[in-house]
Amino acid sequence: MKGKRAGYWLVLPYVVFLLVFMAYPVLFSVWLTFHDWNIVSPDIPFVGLENYERLLNDDLFFKALWNTLRFILINIPLQIGLALILAVALNQPLKGRGFFRGAYFLPVVTSGVVISFLWAWMLSTDDGLINGLLQKAGLHPVPWLTSETWAIPSIAWVAAWKNLGYYVVIFLAGLQSIPKQLYEAARIDGATPLQCFFRITIPMLNPAMLLVVILSTINGFQLFTEPYIMTGGGPANSSLSVVMYIYKNAFQSLDMGYAATIGLVLALIILSVSMIQKRLLEKDVTY
Repeated sequence: MKGKRAGYWLVLPYVVFLLVFMAYPVLFSVWLTFHDWNIVSPDIPFVGLENYERLLNDDLFFKALWNTLRFILINIPLQIGLALILAVALNQPLKGRGFFRGAYFLPVVTSGVVISFLWAWMLSTDDGLINGLLQKAGLHPVPWLTSETWAIPSIAWVAAWKNLGYYVVIFLAGLQSIPKQLYEAARIDGATPLQCFFRITIPMLNPAMLLVVILSTINGFQLFTEPYIMTGGGPANSSLSVVMYIYKNAFQSLDMGYAATIGLVLALIILSVSMIQKRLLEKDVTY
């Protein structure tokens, strides 16, 4: 009995943390979706399903959702492809391997605001570093952040560059857990390095791949810092993300009930997509 009581005391801080910082905000947000609140007024009138009805007829929300999906469709393949290539390279006995592992992880621990300002300058149309190099090569400058066509791809590249090191670490952990005997047996049987990669490495990386895909998707739907700093959601809302739209409704329009409604719908979209990805990608691989 004494041991049980000690156990309850040990888990109590975590239960309090869960209730105060997770359960209460979630329940309050759900409750808020049925109310109209401007955060400064004590009055919070009940509006029923009015916020949900407004959401279904809000063209700007669907534009922000489409922008976010475009970002994810560019960012995830780019990020995962580069991370996998770098992880395979850094898993080899290269000279200076430790330095390169640290160097690729450096952007992950650097402030997203700092990185966004840096890339905003580099991608500036008139005096940016990238366009300066293009002009020296005899090419025309590209409106990376001021064109409706290029804004989302440019932001997707910056986000991939920043987060690359994090996913490299996950893939490296997966690569180092693959038994070397599998490669030795394959080589004895005459398998080429390419066959080893596609028949052993990729299947055995399935758990790491699933984790990276789900984390990338969740982070992609939460896109905020890069478009907020680099484009402000423009031009013509072409880089407005769903989270930016939530922020504008909550803290610029002070429409907390509608912002909570968008947030709840976004959470349900993320949950649905993650469950579909898990169902499609998760496989049991044994040799």
